[in-house]
Amino acid sequence: MTAFSSLALRVGADRRHLVDAGGEPVLIHGDTAWSLITALTEHEIDSYLRDRHEKGFNAIIVNLIEHKFNGPATRAGETPFAQPTDWTTPNERYFAFADNVLRRAGELGIRVFLAPIYLGYAGSDEGWYEEVLANGVERCHAYGRFLGERYGGLEHIVWLMGGDRNPGPTQPHVDAVARGIKEAGSRQLSSAHCAPERSAVEEYGTGGWLDLNTTYTYQLVHPRLRTDYRREPPMPFVLIESTYEGEHNASALQIRRQAYWAILSGAAGQFIGNRPIWLFDPGWREAMDGRASRDMVHLRDLFAPLPWHTLVPDWEHRVATGGLGEFHGLDYVTAARAADGSLVVAYLPSRRPVTVDLSALAGGRAEAGWYSPRTGEETPIGTINAEGNRAFEPPDEGDWVLLLDGR
Repeated sequence: MTAFSSLALRVGADRRHLVDAGGEPVLIHGDTAWSLITALTEHEIDSYLRDRHEKGFNAIIVNLIEHKFNGPATRAGETPFAQPTDWTTPNERYFAFADNVLRRAGELGIRVFLAPIYLGYAGSDEGWYEEVLANGVERCHAYGRFLGERYGGLEHIVWLMGGDRNPGPTQPHVDAVARGIKEAGSRQLSSAHCAPERSAVEEYGTGGWLDLNTTYTYQLVHPRLRTDYRREPPMPFVLIESTYEGEHNASALQIRRQAYWAILSGAAGQFIGNRPIWLFDPGWREAMDGRASRDMVHLRDLFAPLPWHTLVPDWEHRVATGGLGEFHGLDYVTAARAADGSLVVAYLPSRRPVTVDLSALAGGRAEAGWYSPRTGEETPIGTINAEGNRAFEPPDEGDWVLLLDGR
């Protein structure tokens, strides 16, 4: 019997969303903990996982084997292989410790996007790029079979191939690891993390193993999200990475923009990141209660009770028709409408009137209101007639979400 089957993810029938074992839609609400296995003690790992569970995160990104950042050895001094250029020599003590970390995440209802061969930025020593080449395709395939046999029964895992780099000459090696995992009987989904401005399907779409696309950008987020939404045939995608809290002078508004843009642009979920948390440098404990994680609690509280999976992005501006801001700017309004016309949700990065064509709503009437991504507070507008065009202006400064609910 497989473990954590209730956390298993599958691609939904619409090819745009992820569903659980019972067919219920799952919105990925994730955090990044790349160095979790090697950086922390068992007690510290439990502390991190408990905090993320309490904040409602249902997914994390983790390196199974870390190369540079607080690695490659665990705090107990265990390295993953007897020889880093021979991945057929796994260290049982290392992987037994990793087993415990993965199981603990599952016990707390947290899915793990697990990176088995983080490649690292091109030209850096951050990842396993050189070791992947040195191992060769056959050993990489054997490593993949080892992973599939060991972890194939943990259904809360999503395999995240690559990492911060396009595969280049390692393409057949990465494919071999992914195929080995599948050949060992794994039913888990597989995805990939490429270099910035490249989506997984662009680098790995022909390998036959990719189930979930990823968006990764440090530029404007919503244009890249639109590109991934419009791909044919459709494939569910998540915003796997954009600017992290604590890096690149990111503001709290920027972190919120990325997250709301993602969901209202048709993504199956999104991840936030924080430095020092992702590599667990000094100060990571205090950072766990940082602004970004608290703002994401409000995001989850907003979307959890809504039929978010029915929302269709309003790229043609048939719903939100005025006050949209500039598409290639930071002030762009993202809006989405439920396919049956029962709900409209729009995110405004700043205060200004936004005009909505209320004929997009079915049923004749709707409850209107504002939701603050900064506080989680709701400000009712009242019951409105769903006819004609109407301008709505937020009650105060800052970013806001407009809700028009005709259910």
